[in-house]
Amino acid sequence: MGLGFSDADLQAIWLTARLAGLTTVLLLIIGTPIAWWLARTRSRLKAVVGAVVALPLVLPATVMGFYLLLVMGPQGPVGQLTQSLGIGLLPFTFWGLLLASVFYSMPFVVQPIQNAIEALGERPLEVAATLRAGPWDRFFTVVVPLARPGFFTAAILGFAHTVGEFGVVLMIGGNIPGATRVVSVQIYDYVEAMDYAQAHWLAGSMVVFSFVVLLALYTLNPQVRRF
Repeated sequence: MGLGFSDADLQAIWLTARLAGLTTVLLLIIGTPIAWWLARTRSRLKAVVGAVVALPLVLPATVMGFYLLLVMGPQGPVGQLTQSLGIGLLPFTFWGLLLASVFYSMPFVVQPIQNAIEALGERPLEVAATLRAGPWDRFFTVVVPLARPGFFTAAILGFAHTVGEFGVVLMIGGNIPGATRVVSVQIYDYVEAMDYAQAHWLAGSMVVFSFVVLLALYTLNPQVRRF
């Protein structure tokens, strides 16, 4: 095989981009209220919820993938629900892969938004309240513009982290061409087949992509906070 992207590579790249894009959008929708609650609450449950959100940072991907597989399997609560709705089982489908990616990339979206909201302090919201701005108005006209760097960081990290997934996608999605075979699995296939030249080509492209993403992140948002 000559060097360059094969049809299978292009298919894997498109599937990876689609997965990462949808995961990022869903995480911004789901993660923003979680980040808001974590940044504002004084509940004793804050530490518990924060730990659950951050669990993918320390938990091996295969462990998370295994338990998600059980939950979404025929005997799991999610699996029984999807079967009763006539959807079927989610494991080894793109939608199961999407659900797993949302869980696995959650801290990379929630924590930057939480940090940005906490950095605002109370003063901007208090001023907006004195001007009779309602809760939704305060959020969209005060919080979102002022916390924009946090949202930008969250979107970039969420997308990039999903692109780099391997253990979770292999456990939940398997290796189905055109359905669940993403770039990381495609590289793994090349290595297994000892096609190192093609593996270098695809893996090198991922290195360049990762570098460009991080360069954009630190250039456009120099105040990004590590977590």
